[in-house]
Amino acid sequence: MQSKDILIQNIDKVHTTEMGVGRISRNLGIDGDVVEYCKSKILKKESAVNREGKNYYVEVDDCIITVNASSYTIITAHKNK
Repeated sequence: MQSKDILIQNIDKVHTTEMGVGRISRNLGIDGDVVEYCKSKILKKESAVNREGKNYYVEVDDCIITVNASSYTIITAHKNK
């Protein structure tokens, strides 16, 4: 099964920590619910998901979202340079 399919099947488990909320908001320059923002990015048809070691890396639009593959915790997200 593809990494993207696995991540999408478990989209309801995707979450982050309080520190993660601050980090992601700051890095992406967004206000509001960062988890829902990241989930919507992950679910986009054009998102590319790769698993490297213990993390999924989601490249979509102008950002990269890092999600732990076992806990589905969004670790960080940043603008793609």
